[in-house]
Amino acid sequence: MKQSVFGITAVRKLADNTFETVLSGDVSEIRPGQFVDVALPEKFLRRPISVCDARDGKLTIVYKTVGAGTKQLSEMQVGQKLDLLTGLGNGYDLSLSGDRPLLVGGGVGVPPLYMLCRELIRQGKSPTVLLGFNTKSEVFYEREFLNLGAEVSVATADGSYGTKGFVTGLMQGKDYTYFYSCGPMPMLEAVSRAATSEGELSFEERMGCGFGACMGCTCETLTGNKRICKDGPVMKRSEIKWPTRE
Repeated sequence: MKQSVFGITAVRKLADNTFETVLSGDVSEIRPGQFVDVALPEKFLRRPISVCDARDGKLTIVYKTVGAGTKQLSEMQVGQKLDLLTGLGNGYDLSLSGDRPLLVGGGVGVPPLYMLCRELIRQGKSPTVLLGFNTKSEVFYEREFLNLGAEVSVATADGSYGTKGFVTGLMQGKDYTYFYSCGPMPMLEAVSRAATSEGELSFEERMGCGFGACMGCTCETLTGNKRICKDGPVMKRSEIKWPTRE
């Protein structure tokens, strides 16, 4: 974990209630799948936000405006400064990907997969990216993944763009060596149950400190209690304890 001051260099709206903020600062120790903790003016708790990309002294975060904190962040101007804790969480393990990894993202679970995809392609891998949204107005980053050179498919629940249905429907018939996923809990469970290989899932959870001290984001796994912020947010499919179905 490292505390640094970053300067805002760009802010843009990507989709309904979804924004991208680019900041300049020290990104040397940030890995795919990690998150940052952002201190906002006059807010007591920091806001944990997944890293979308980090390279060449630029940090990109993509977030949905769901409360006062994220709304305030979306309204900040170029040139303003933010205090960040970086290098938080364990991130994805790229060494397990194999040659044809599958990346499955839903909603604001899409951004962490971008840096992962870029790094996998840099290593000579051939990732397939599946993106799921509720409706066309919420779709973002399809073009960005295509520009990396990945194969990309999009599903919307209402059928207004791409394939109609949930993102798990796009998994059927895919040939892949390993999978990586991030998104809301119901989606992650569905992805885990549909997957035909081992893989890793990145979980979202309310956090207090963001670095394992407060124990507020502890969850039960097959290998014991783990803190999402410190032991996660990425966990292997084989260690996740899903609710028992009747």
